[in-house]
Amino acid sequence: MWMYAMLRNRIAGYCAWLTLLGTAMLSAEPRHGYHPYGVLKYPANFRHFDYVNPDAPKGGTLTLLGVGDFDSINPYILSGRSPANSPGIYVFGFLEMTDTLMMGSEAHNSVGDEAGSAYGLIARSIDCDKALDHCTFQLRPEARFQDGHAITAEDVAFSFTLLREKGHPRYALRYQQIDHVSIIDKHQVRFHFSGEHRRMLPLIAGQLPVLPKHYWLDRDFSRSSLDIPVISGPYRVAKLQPGKQMVLQRDPQYWGRDLPVNRGRYNFDTVVIDFYRDAQVAFEAFKTGGYDIHLDYIAKHWATAYDFPAVRDGRVKREEIAHRIAQGTQAFFFNQRRAPFDNPDLRQALGMLFDYEWTNRTIFNGAYQRQLSWFPNSDHSATGVPVDRELAMLEPFRDQLPAKLFSEPFRLPVSDGSGRDRGLMSQAMALFKQAGYVVRDRKLVHGDSGEPLKMEILNYHSPGMVRVIEPWLRNLEALGIEASFRSVDPASFKERLDKFDFDVTLFVLPQNTFPGVELIEYLHSDSANLNGGRNYAGIQDPVVDALLSKVLSATTLEDYRAALRALDRVLLWRHYTIPHWYLGRHRLAWWDRFERPDASMPYSLGTETWWQADRSSEPAASSK
Repeated sequence: MWMYAMLRNRIAGYCAWLTLLGTAMLSAEPRHGYHPYGVLKYPANFRHFDYVNPDAPKGGTLTLLGVGDFDSINPYILSGRSPANSPGIYVFGFLEMTDTLMMGSEAHNSVGDEAGSAYGLIARSIDCDKALDHCTFQLRPEARFQDGHAITAEDVAFSFTLLREKGHPRYALRYQQIDHVSIIDKHQVRFHFSGEHRRMLPLIAGQLPVLPKHYWLDRDFSRSSLDIPVISGPYRVAKLQPGKQMVLQRDPQYWGRDLPVNRGRYNFDTVVIDFYRDAQVAFEAFKTGGYDIHLDYIAKHWATAYDFPAVRDGRVKREEIAHRIAQGTQAFFFNQRRAPFDNPDLRQALGMLFDYEWTNRTIFNGAYQRQLSWFPNSDHSATGVPVDRELAMLEPFRDQLPAKLFSEPFRLPVSDGSGRDRGLMSQAMALFKQAGYVVRDRKLVHGDSGEPLKMEILNYHSPGMVRVIEPWLRNLEALGIEASFRSVDPASFKERLDKFDFDVTLFVLPQNTFPGVELIEYLHSDSANLNGGRNYAGIQDPVVDALLSKVLSATTLEDYRAALRALDRVLLWRHYTIPHWYLGRHRLAWWDRFERPDASMPYSLGTETWWQADRSSEPAASSK
């Protein structure tokens, strides 16, 4: 607990989450939703989102793929592996365990056609005072947990304290600028904010998952467990096979089924999530109808693996769907807590030996774009050289930053595509020498200590990444570096990440359309040694800390974007990672048993808006 208290005290002095834009978002009357930088798209009397079919029929079963396994059902704690830890499962929109005060601003439950907004779910309205000293949520009297207990202000206050004190450490970071929560009456609860700037805090408060006090009061919340808890969402957990399968059953008595934010969504009676440890075994199951939707992350696989009968006769459909969803920061992350990876020249040199051009052409069929930003597929990427607002934000730190940051656009090395670009290898060797390394007996060793340069690349079992990493290993070894690759099971991978027990690892940090408080966990000095946190690179940089404060204290959208671009630029020039690649499209294959809305959903995959197709009037199709 001392760590959490220290974090609250230290961060409270420099950062908070932003003030409302004038009075445009503040009024004397409670509002039905909140957007940190603009006007809500949907009015108070909206009946449903534009992109759903409000009359979609209910029924049927959807089967999804889970990667790895699980030994706990609680996604809110550090201990154990819950189904929500399955990579990428959040995009399908079914695995949040319980309702939140508001919906829309998180990746697993986002508004499909509007960026950055949140609308009332458990909360009927939100009322913020102009100084943002506090925000009051009016709860819906009809809100219920699945055991019939009413959701009250006591549950909200209890959940806040429980998550901050016993939940995953990310909640202690997320809630630092929420001073306390007070109960006004049974259906009104007030979040009291601290700090100078508070624009994002209403969203942070609105994301609170509301847990039942009557259930958790006498139970150990911090212990991983497969006991099915009391929740309040649209689905009940109907069945668990530890590590293998989770079955969700739509609750026909779900209290929020007719809310505007839910109409046309959650249409399947049953959602089955089958877990596979091997990607190829999983895909073979998909080919025979083992699960219904395959979101393909491997370009070569997408290009070559779909010549099977169900595709040829139209029973399996395929489509690339363009989107504007903020892409995760995918990269090789260097662990700066360990020497020599705390040396930026050495990190840059190691990055030069990764031949992206060869990888994209040979392995990915040229499908991807290189990530030249920590915020790819967004408006927050640094481009060109810093000017205007961005330059003004960076100027005070000129002496602490590379001179080239101010005079040159950031570029990653472009190879000749051969897989072993001798020019880049020579440049890398020059940087190694600058970092103090020399070649002795065909080994790269430190000139003073004689210690050889060694590194281990850690990843969970992912055969597709072996093809990417092995050519990099060959280039590293060609320069005398003792490099190895270790693939471990998901449980071991999580444990080692939680303890920062690695040299280099591959990871994807999820990004929001409007990045906010999660950046503290990813980048701030105070999160660098927080076990279970996601500052994998171990960044402890006063310039990054200061720019984070500017991001979170911006009072206009222009200042916010300038601060993010300045932050992006510094992160890139520090070479904390070797950036990977991204694709601004969903590569989706699915068994043709479903219907989906025609409207565009640029900010969501939207699977929760699909419904079972009625094929009764069509000619009989061949069996799966």
